[in-house]
Order: sequence, then structure tokens, then C-alpha cells
Amino acid sequence: MSTKKLIATFFLLGTFSFSNAGIIKVVATTMDMKSIAELIGCEKISATSIATGYQNPHFVDPKPSYIINLTNADLFITVGLDLEAGWSPQLLASSRNSKIQKGANGYVDASVGVNLLQVPSSLNRGEGDIHVYGNPHYWLDPLNGKIIARNICNGLEKVSPENKAFFEANLVKFNSTIDAKMKTWSAAIAPFKGAKIIAYHNEWCYFETRFGLHIVDFMEPKPGIPPTPSQLVKIINEVKTNAIKVIISSPYFTTSSSDVVKNQTGVKVLTLANSVGAFDTIKTYYDLFDYNINLLTAALK
Repeated sequence: MSTKKLIATFFLLGTFSFSNAGIIKVVATTMDMKSIAELIGCEKISATSIATGYQNPHFVDPKPSYIINLTNADLFITVGLDLEAGWSPQLLASSRNSKIQKGANGYVDASVGVNLLQVPSSLNRGEGDIHVYGNPHYWLDPLNGKIIARNICNGLEKVSPENKAFFEANLVKFNSTIDAKMKTWSAAIAPFKGAKIIAYHNEWCYFETRFGLHIVDFMEPKPGIPPTPSQLVKIINEVKTNAIKVIISSPYFTTSSSDVVKNQTGVKVLTLANSVGAFDTIKTYYDLFDYNINLLTAALK
């Protein structure tokens, strides 16, 4: 739907606010940002997510309901970089909500302070879908979750300074929970440190780095380019040569190409959760890593 049509539909619907007095209205671009916001804001906020947990966050179709939510929002949280570049700026502009525009107190870029991986030294679109600021899937490192939480906490304190102590206490609790769970997750995957795996798309580098895995190749010959017959032959040879046990992917990618490799080699094809809400059991940011670590370690045994 075009921007003009979105705006027209929006004004036909009207700007209705269904919020309770005193509750901070938060709109996040993804379920991961929403989950962390809820863990920091708890009962002080009402949070919604634009993207679902099982869709590709690069590609979201704008809907009038998104504009209504943004118009009524006190705080907007974006993954940032260029992850949502194809749809988020359009929605923000259409909302005409000055409180949440870039640079305003109600705008939170969750990527601030993250040590970004795969920042390109030069740009060449012939190399496929290259991210100009670095790989944007940084939330898949749970320690980056602490940076995200700090950024969100800062944003909440700007729009609701009277609740600063409340938010800070919840941030301490969040960080402590991440630290405790990191010990469990690290211990579970430690026996498989250095394990070679294949990924469908280049979105797991933060997860790979944090947990000591080694992604040796991708099903896509270049980012965003579907697997070719020659790439499948290459992957099949790599799986056999390196005794690779798993191919990892996300819910929004088809497994048909991976299944070809599976049928030729016996490799296991795992659909990991790239986001909170990717599967019904993944309701929080903590659940995301519980699910992925459990599934991956079971396959690598």
C-alpha cells in the first residue's frame, strides 16, 4: 500500500486512543524489542510490536493499524541500522507524532553502543544484500540484550522520569537474569565449541560468536540470493568433507534447498527462532535462547 493511501485510510479511521491514563504506550518494531521493553517497563507500559516473531523483519507490509498505534505512542523502539529501512521510516512519517520522531525523547535506537559485526569496508551490491552499517541481527547475542535494555530504560526514563527508580530496578533484575542464564547456556553448548555448521542466511553471526560456533558457509551463495544448483553441490561437498551435522535456518525461509542437502548427506535441518514469538512457546527474550540452545545441542550430540 502506498504512503498516500495509508495516510488517507488513517484519517478515515480517525485517531482513537484506547490507552489507560498513566500507562506509557510503547511501539517496537520487533517482538524482541517489545519483550525487553516489557521486562523493564512491566506494568507501567503497554507495548505492541509491528513485526511478528515469525516473519522476516526486513520485509513488513505497512498497515493503517500500525500508523494508529504509532500516532498514540509515547515511545518508539527500533532495532536500527538498516534492518527496518524499507518500512519503518514511512510509518513514522505517516504517524505525524512528533514525540517519537528520530531525535525526540520518545525515539529509541536499540543498537546504540552495540559492537557491530561485519561492518563492510566498501559497498558492492554485486555481493548481494549488504548491510551498510554492519550485520543488524545483534539481538541474537544475549549479552547485547543488556545493551538493548539499557537503551530502552533510558528512553522510558526520558518520557516518564518519575518512574526512573522503578525502571532501573527492573534493569538490574534483567541484567542479573541474563548473567545467570548465560552460565547455563554457555555450559550447555561448551562441549560443542567450534562445531562447524551451515546457515541458510547470514543472520547468526552474533549468536555464532557468543557461543563459539563456526558457520563455514551459507545456503545462499550471496546474502538475499536464493540457493543455486552449484551452491547446493558446494554445500553437499562441505557437509561431507567436514562431517557437518546441522543446517540452521529461520521460520521465514523455505527448507526445500536444505532438504536436498539433507537427503544427500543426512545432515539435520534445524529451524531456529530468530525472534521472540517465532514459535508459540517463545514468549520472552529469555525463551528465545532457551529454545535455540536446547534444539542445537540436541542436534549436535
